Amino acid sequence: MIIIERMAETLVKRRFIPIRIVKPGMVIDQAMIDRAGRVLIARNTPLEDFHIEGLKKIGVNGVYIREGTEDEEPAKPQEPKMPEAVQKKYEKVKVEDPAKVTISESVRNRVAQGIQYLYQDTQSADFTNASRSITDDLMKAISDNDAVAVDISTLKVSDEYTFKHSVDVATMSMIVGRKYGLNDKQVYEIGITGLLHDIGKSKIPNEVLNKAGKLTDEEFEMMKQHSVFGYHILEKKEDLSQEVKLGVLQHHEKTNGRGYPMKVTEEKITLFAKIISVADIYDALVTERPYKKPFSPRDAVEMIMSMTGELDFKAMKCFLESVILYPVGTDVALSNGETARVIENVPNYVLRPKVMVVDTGKVYDLANDLSCASIIIL
Repeated sequence: MIIIERMAETLVKRRFIPIRIVKPGMVIDQAMIDRAGRVLIARNTPLEDFHIEGLKKIGVNGVYIREGTEDEEPAKPQEPKMPEAVQKKYEKVKVEDPAKVTISESVRNRVAQGIQYLYQDTQSADFTNASRSITDDLMKAISDNDAVAVDISTLKVSDEYTFKHSVDVATMSMIVGRKYGLNDKQVYEIGITGLLHDIGKSKIPNEVLNKAGKLTDEEFEMMKQHSVFGYHILEKKEDLSQEVKLGVLQHHEKTNGRGYPMKVTEEKITLFAKIISVADIYDALVTERPYKKPFSPRDAVEMIMSMTGELDFKAMKCFLESVILYPVGTDVALSNGETARVIENVPNYVLRPKVMVVDTGKVYDLANDLSCASIIIL
């Protein structure tokens, strides 16, 4: 299962402003990266004249600027305290979530370096070996504890979107692939596909890839070609399977024929692409980008659930069966005004776990008890 971390809300305001009125001293509230995945300007950097001139030269039309200060961290809400009798009952009845992937610091560093290497030199003779080395690390992390869960926050080694997104999609796809019934070789291959699914973005011009504002129609059409570019990068690499190459090419296709680049329908979309597509959409929804705010994990899951006409149904079902929105021990606000703590996640009911009210010990089985049908987690 996939453990989904909730993003911390920030009290600091951000505002998008055109590059022509950006002034030295303004603090940028986004990381600016080049097409090789290297950070040009880190988030929270006070801008200087040379930063601004550099952004103009690469065609950036505007950036997000931070307003306010972060001198003091916002106070963390206190965890509701259970009465002793309720706490004992909770400890007795809670059911721990499945084992999840843990990735050591050394592995994180190797994976970070590996992804950057791939994007910097797609023609390297060592390209496939580097891809396999990264996948080996992820496969071992999954296999070491027979994990069926992944805590996405443990994968994050930098704020750079392309790196984080590639690793997230690869790891989620491997977990979902296991649920789907893929064998170990296929799980390994879909991990490689996830790592490389956006490799074509290395061929997108900087001024398009790094643009903070909305893309023009022409720029969007160019961006949509990244899956084709990725396929061409991999096409002549004989040590990569055709399934990997087609997964990269087709990861934006939709089962109703309204995807891209070829607008093929369900029967012509490879299985790897069907699985990668679900993980790619989810991770893109919950990740903050210069041009959009992140969706909450709950909203992202609901959006995935609404895409039955666009995504492969079994791939979607396996994804939803692998998702934990509310890990055991999480405190949640209920629509009836009560605060409860999650005691068990129910298979196939990602939005409706079993919970215990923190002050009374009352248990609500949101998935199976019809008397709880009107109660939702806010």
